[in-house]
Amino acid sequence: MRLLPANDEGGPRFNQPHLHAALRHFARHGLAAARDAHGQALAAADAGDRETYAWWLEVCRALDRRMARSLDRIADNGR
Repeated sequence: MRLLPANDEGGPRFNQPHLHAALRHFARHGLAAARDAHGQALAAADAGDRETYAWWLEVCRALDRRMARSLDRIADNGR
C-alpha cells in the first residue's frame, strides 16, 4: 500500500511565504501566473535587483519548475 499521494514526487519543498505568494499570484493571474512570475524575475535581473529576482524565481518555481529552470540558466550565465 502506498502511503504518499500519487502526485508526491518528493520534489522540492517550498517555504510558506513563497508558496502563499505563488497561490495568491495564481489567484490573480490564473494560468498566466508562472509566465508573469518569470517576467517579474527577468525584470528584476535586468535591474540588478538580486533580492527581488530570488523572490520571483522561487514564486515561479512553485508554479512551474521547468520555467524556473530557464531562470536558473539565465542566472548561471550572468544575464
